[in-house]
Amino acid sequence: MSKKKKVHIENEETEKENPEEGSAEAEVVAEVVEEGLSELELAQQEARDMKDEMLRMRAETENLRKRLQKDKQDSIQFANERLIKQLIPIFENLDRALKAPDTNVESLKEGVQMTADQVLALFKKENVEPIQSVGEPFDPTVHEVLSQMESSDHDENTVIEEFSKGYRMNGRVLLPSRVVTSKKPAQKKPEDKDSDNASTEAEAKA
Repeated sequence: MSKKKKVHIENEETEKENPEEGSAEAEVVAEVVEEGLSELELAQQEARDMKDEMLRMRAETENLRKRLQKDKQDSIQFANERLIKQLIPIFENLDRALKAPDTNVESLKEGVQMTADQVLALFKKENVEPIQSVGEPFDPTVHEVLSQMESSDHDENTVIEEFSKGYRMNGRVLLPSRVVTSKKPAQKKPEDKDSDNASTEAEAKA
């Protein structure tokens, strides 16, 4: 008889001799299996809960994205709402002045001046200030050159005339000043000087 077969027979005999030990082992196995099934069910439940949480977070993220997009659109659409509200009374005053039945030059001028004062007050409130240009060196960040003019009374590239005033808001240029700048007078050629001298002598003789 082989050794393995002998051991197997001995085990069977032992189980027959000790039925309570075999039953205890079966109970242990059943408990282990039951515990494993419980852990599996718990893991599956946790996986389902995690999936539900991810779906909820995805839905909240999508809702937040839509809300931010709507807020952005509203911000663009109504960005100037506050400023327009402040301009409406100014326009109404100007409109009333124009529609007044007894308007003459003086009263119209007075109404326009009052409107201009209101606009300047609004500018000041919004930190809008004019750019000083005439007599200043040309600055491409605040000036737009429309033309140049020869001048011996100014340094080259000095603003000598202003077509329209520029403005800053909180230090940033809203509108550049449109200006004329100086340039050096052209050098006269020798023949031009002789011509000038001849003209001067002719005028003296006359």
